[in-house]
Amino acid sequence: MKNSISKLNNAYEICRKETQEWAKTFYLGTLLLPQNKRRAIWAIYVWCRRTDELMDSKEALQKSQEELSDNLNEWEENTKNIFKGQIKTDLDAVLADTIEHFPQSINPYLDMIEGQRMDLTKFRYKTFEELQLYCYRVAGTVGLMTQNVMGIDSAYTSAPWSDIPDPSEAAVALGIANQLTNILRDVGEDRQRGRIYLPLDEIRKFGYSEEELLDGKINKQWKRLMAFQLNRARNWFQKSEDGIKWLSGDARWPVWTSLRLYRGILNAIEKNDYDVFNNRAYVKSTVKAIEIPISFILSRIK
Repeated sequence: MKNSISKLNNAYEICRKETQEWAKTFYLGTLLLPQNKRRAIWAIYVWCRRTDELMDSKEALQKSQEELSDNLNEWEENTKNIFKGQIKTDLDAVLADTIEHFPQSINPYLDMIEGQRMDLTKFRYKTFEELQLYCYRVAGTVGLMTQNVMGIDSAYTSAPWSDIPDPSEAAVALGIANQLTNILRDVGEDRQRGRIYLPLDEIRKFGYSEEELLDGKINKQWKRLMAFQLNRARNWFQKSEDGIKWLSGDARWPVWTSLRLYRGILNAIEKNDYDVFNNRAYVKSTVKAIEIPISFILSRIK
């Protein structure tokens, strides 16, 4: 028994380290959660990262489309087995442990895998409606995976007059906002893989072109296009804010912190004068130090 607990704790520690290494801004927010919740979030993050790596790791870039498809199919089957309690690895075990303590549906996990399948064949998005579906699948689903971990304030759920709107809408909105931010930050990296996530009809609307994007050309048209995209991402962050007040008391501060820090990447893109081809936008440590106490205040008054 002690050995199995030790193995599980070691696996959670692996998840913590991986989250810290690859999602620094997100990781900082998780540290404000109680231990059981932060460990669950780390486990979910690592599952999501493993899913993403099936398509975007250096190894994946060397594989054929058929090999990538087979890997996704195997990963989907393994995920289904985890939800059935069939464990192969220690990392399977931490996700199974998370699901046991914070029951949830498998559907968001399968939807995320479906989002990775979109990357097999889809390298352009004609409209934002197409892109929104992709953003839901690869990131909006994270909101659904984590909402039971965050929990709803019992003061709302126990009141006989309680009329809480479905928190899933805000959870999905935050995931979409985060993914739109990723897309805007990573335009330069994605073009090197032949991918353009910005909607083609909007690129044309602002007098820009695919060819100019692939060449990394920065002009007035590009800046206007990016300003429009940043505004949309901020609107999705705004939509997600409405749901934070319903969260359990120990989750509001971390979620506010993660939201505000991640939204700060948009500010960094602006400060770089929309040059996402040569500069990677990030939130400076000084900004983080300011945002954390502000987020604490917001978690108490909103």
